[in-house]
Amino acid sequence: MAHYHSMYGTPNRRKKSRSSRFVLIFILLLIIAAAVGAYLLYLSIFKPNIWTPENKTTEFYIETGSTFENVKTDLYSQGIILNRKTFEWLAGKKSLATNIKPGRYLIESGLNNNELIDLLRSGEQSPVNVVINNVRIKEELAHKIAVQIEADSTSIIQLLNDTTYLKTIGLSLETVISIFLPNTYELYWTTTAKDFIERMHSENEKFWTDERKAKAQEIGLSPVEVSTLASIVEKETIKNSEKETMAGVYINRLKSNWRLQADPTVVYAWGDFGIRRVLNVHKQIDSPYNTYIYYGLPPGPICAPSIASIDAVLNYEKHTYMFFCAKDDFSGYHAFSSTHAGHMINANKYRKALDERNIRK
Repeated sequence: MAHYHSMYGTPNRRKKSRSSRFVLIFILLLIIAAAVGAYLLYLSIFKPNIWTPENKTTEFYIETGSTFENVKTDLYSQGIILNRKTFEWLAGKKSLATNIKPGRYLIESGLNNNELIDLLRSGEQSPVNVVINNVRIKEELAHKIAVQIEADSTSIIQLLNDTTYLKTIGLSLETVISIFLPNTYELYWTTTAKDFIERMHSENEKFWTDERKAKAQEIGLSPVEVSTLASIVEKETIKNSEKETMAGVYINRLKSNWRLQADPTVVYAWGDFGIRRVLNVHKQIDSPYNTYIYYGLPPGPICAPSIASIDAVLNYEKHTYMFFCAKDDFSGYHAFSSTHAGHMINANKYRKALDERNIRK
């Protein structure tokens, strides 16, 4: 019997051996489960979970005051989150709901949850290129800007019509349009109405260098008055090559104490920018912007003049021309003359061309 037990062991030893195997198996299962859990956790955090159409960068906007529910809804509506559960789980772990930063973010295809959440928490938004061009009146400016930044048109126009505020930056209701130089500006999407106006005021201050100020002083005009005259030149011709010549005509009229008699100012006074042919009836409107009635410059710019037009005034061509008229070939160029007789010849040619094209108003 002793020999038998030496070969197969006692029952107690066999039980111990089985228990050890169970423990080892259990430990192994725990290790496997932990490994699987760690792998799933890794995937939840670091596996690419963002897809964008055609793998192109996608713009994503978070409005001021947005909640996590708003952000989720907007993300899901764009269909760029592949696994919503893992995204929401990690967003909860990283407290995204209490760290949402408004702005414009550029989202790349292939980002993982961790990268996206860190981006939205960071507040490191990508700037937008705000374009200002072809602006006549404040309402038009407010509308064009409101579709490019978060500030709405109402908040912008309110400040543009706030005389108390405008005084703080040395402007008035009539002159404020002068600071909005047509150009492309890099701004954050979350820029407020006030920040936008002050940025434009700052850009205008930079534009008016000592050299430009000296040229304006030599002409006898303030920077705002230069912008006012430039706005007339802007609406008289689309040809940069003749702007200095045209500016010279208006400078000659101012120096000779003539009325400017500029058709674009009459159009502005009427507020009807569809007028193509200024008639005598149009010239009767009693408005300080009607330069057929009132001497000197109008109260302020009739549009936001381009840099080309402003510099054309500052570098106006010195000549004897007192008149100009659009050429009858409708090329966009003008015929200039020094005498009224010469001007009437050009004007009659143009009137005839208008009649032939049945342009009556």
